[in-house]
Amino acid sequence: MRILMLSWEYPPRIVGGISRVVHGLAKKLGEQGCDVHVITCWDMGMKDYERDEYVSVHRIHSYDVTPNNFVDWVLHLNFTIVEYAIRLINETGKFDIIHAHDWLVAFAARVLKHSYSIPLVATIHATEHGRNWGIHNDTQRYINNVEWWLAFESWRLIVNSEYMKNEVRGIFNIPEDKVNVIPNGVDLNKFNGYNRDIEFRRKFANDNEKIVFFVGRMVNEKGVHVLIDAVPKVSYYYHDVKFVIAGKGPQLDHLKWKANEMGVASKVCFTGYISDEDLLKLYKCVDVAVFPSLYEPFGIVAIEGMLANVPVVVSDTGGLGGIVEHGVDGMKSYTGNANSLADSILEILFNPEKAEQMKKRALEKVHSIYNWDVITKQTLKVYQGIIDESRRVEWNVPIMKEEPNRYN
Repeated sequence: MRILMLSWEYPPRIVGGISRVVHGLAKKLGEQGCDVHVITCWDMGMKDYERDEYVSVHRIHSYDVTPNNFVDWVLHLNFTIVEYAIRLINETGKFDIIHAHDWLVAFAARVLKHSYSIPLVATIHATEHGRNWGIHNDTQRYINNVEWWLAFESWRLIVNSEYMKNEVRGIFNIPEDKVNVIPNGVDLNKFNGYNRDIEFRRKFANDNEKIVFFVGRMVNEKGVHVLIDAVPKVSYYYHDVKFVIAGKGPQLDHLKWKANEMGVASKVCFTGYISDEDLLKLYKCVDVAVFPSLYEPFGIVAIEGMLANVPVVVSDTGGLGGIVEHGVDGMKSYTGNANSLADSILEILFNPEKAEQMKKRALEKVHSIYNWDVITKQTLKVYQGIIDESRRVEWNVPIMKEEPNRYN
């Protein structure tokens, strides 16, 4: 099977969660014998083309024209994807399927679909409506419309959770049988070779302190402000605790100010950007991993925490709520509720035996559900179903010889 994947990010370019999902899926599809090509955005220091194990990665340069805004930049990117894909198809042959990841590649995906009669499948990783709790301005309305258009043009949609299935069906009025739920996965060998490093741990906390850990972008939807609001209660009942918050983003300075104003700055360590290597080492040193998101379509960070054998606390929202079973393989708190979040953290700190049991069950869940071997088989089944259906459909689309009179 020849597969063309379109994504605006692919490692080492990592903007959000799409990059790792596309990488994990493409790699496993290649291992299964598929001919996988990823067209993505070039970034400084990257190769224009490389063979990433079993995947052909094509990184394209957008036009040397400064766009007016992000939406214009996305359009430039789509034009260059189309230009490159035409050459690629002409040189190497037609693909069996196109897999588009989110609205950022919708235009290119649609053009290639109709130009070469290749069936299109799209993964909707998140929606503009969900990210912003509604549509409030023209830019958001535009992105929302492009998302709907991509969903309409796709033979099938893939989403990563039941929560996202309900969201896209409700927002875009999608028939239930058009949406397939396939979770994101994690590399089961991600933490191999990493152990608790006491000297490394001392960079963030004293030996007597338990580390409550968060990693993610410093944006409102990740709920870091809720975690900071929970610090006073947790610290009052469990004094020997340190909150380590890793990541960067537009709210970082405000969150530092907030911790200082609340008088808990000494209990909170903001690491800023953290490398992948240090992140893996840090996961093996922490005692609780907390993800208090206000909106989270899936929640791969929670799965990584479970794989690292760390007890996790998540907010009961989006995909996070479906990953964790409260009190069984992790703890759930009410979304946006600092008091509830503090109670869940304290439950783990004061009950180490329960924490150990939850860690064990969580690790078993990751291995049985969220591994790429299982996910790739599910994805290939969707691909094959689409290809089989498309062969029974007449692709000929009439081209207008004359433009109709719009005023009749």
